[in-house]
Amino acid sequence: MTASPPICGREAELRALMQQQRSVWSGRSDRQLDRIRAGFACALHMHQPTVPAGINGALISHLQFMVEHPNDGDNHNAEPFAQCYRRMADLIPDLIAEGCSPRIMLDYSGNLLWGLEQMGRNDVVAALRHLACDAEMQRHVEWLGTFWSHAVAPSTPIPDLSLQISAWQHQFANQFGIEALQRVKGFSPPEMALPNHPDTLFAFISALRSHGYEWLLVQEHSIETLNGQPLSREQCLVPNRLTARNSCGEQISITALIKTQGSDTKLVGQMQPCYEALGCQRQPLGTRRVPALVSQIADGENGGVMMNEFPEAFRQAHRRIRDEGLETAAINGSEYLELLTEIGIESDQFPAVQAVHQQRLWNATGPTLTPAAVDNAMEKLKQSDPHFAMEGASWTNNLSWVEGYSNVLEPMKQLSSRFHAVFDQRVHEDPQLTQSGEYHEALMQLLLLETSCFRYWGQGSWTDYAKEIHRRGNAALTEPALQECDNNVAARTNR
Repeated sequence: MTASPPICGREAELRALMQQQRSVWSGRSDRQLDRIRAGFACALHMHQPTVPAGINGALISHLQFMVEHPNDGDNHNAEPFAQCYRRMADLIPDLIAEGCSPRIMLDYSGNLLWGLEQMGRNDVVAALRHLACDAEMQRHVEWLGTFWSHAVAPSTPIPDLSLQISAWQHQFANQFGIEALQRVKGFSPPEMALPNHPDTLFAFISALRSHGYEWLLVQEHSIETLNGQPLSREQCLVPNRLTARNSCGEQISITALIKTQGSDTKLVGQMQPCYEALGCQRQPLGTRRVPALVSQIADGENGGVMMNEFPEAFRQAHRRIRDEGLETAAINGSEYLELLTEIGIESDQFPAVQAVHQQRLWNATGPTLTPAAVDNAMEKLKQSDPHFAMEGASWTNNLSWVEGYSNVLEPMKQLSSRFHAVFDQRVHEDPQLTQSGEYHEALMQLLLLETSCFRYWGQGSWTDYAKEIHRRGNAALTEPALQECDNNVAARTNR
């Protein structure tokens, strides 16, 4: 059992390693873009939160809670879920043995990766290690980064965006090694939640870039063209360049692949992206025409379709492509982007996009950008249009990650503020402080509090979990704990 998650202590090392530019797919991919009319990139998202529901309130994976309470709700699905977490380690090799060339992208939260080790599910962990580390699997499987505890980016305190990213990288490197981590180039934001507040989006993209990420997956309706229009279907089928401009006028950008078609898990569960790609034609990009790319992601375990229908649908799609010699291919996101680079198409040739509502905001702000001017423009737009919002967009516009959850969000903001007030200067003066137990405990509670689950599942036991974690986070920042922390710093300084 892993008593605590590996979420900190190697910040400088990992950041330096992730900043090293390296090709992952060059010389390894068997895809040739001039022979492909269209491709499909499917991703599976997996997550289980950590909850204070073990013996004496111990932190355990919610999957463990399901195992221990099989008669509650759909908790009887615990073992089917566990098999979903490991099954690609069987599906991929089986298809390779049949003469297919399958592809899949995998997005596992840090919570889940830690929880599987906590539970002693060595069968699942070994399967995931095979998918992450085996040389043959590297041609077929791409891992995507994400936030460690499945935080919702638009409503996560800005300083914590980097902490969430870093914690996941620590977790992944600890379980699968540095080389596996260096192959992770794409990012999957939990709930497909993209900030549209200019300062939050700027900070989010800045954090991704600083931690070595080259692209992210975004929901189609969470972005717009630079003139404020929805993306055309054709534009959704090529990479885009997502640009963020903050309230001081600074700009930063990152490549975006577009997730289309809303949130229905059946789209991946029944391999709809493959069949959509069969009807697609090559698309203009820069001065060339390139294969269209249909990108999609779905929860890999939730719902009967993912647990029951997906494996056979996945097999059938790849067998059809093998047998019919089609100009359609499964292809992973980084693989596609690297192959574009090989034929001379760089990211500056991708169409430019921005977060939704940006054009209205800039028009209302005027030519002089200042934080005050942007705030005033936002307030005026909110008063004149009840549909205007700066809370971000996600896979559904029918679910707010903010409204009605002040009892979670306010404690989260309070704990974040206190954490940074206590540690930021200390860490600046002594970076080794992130290796201390005091820092680790406080950081863990902060990250756990930021999970989307404490809002997604509604008021009641889930918000009670949040209340308890908030209490523990504050306890970790009490004077005795901080005094111990300072004593450790002093001891290192005096060596």
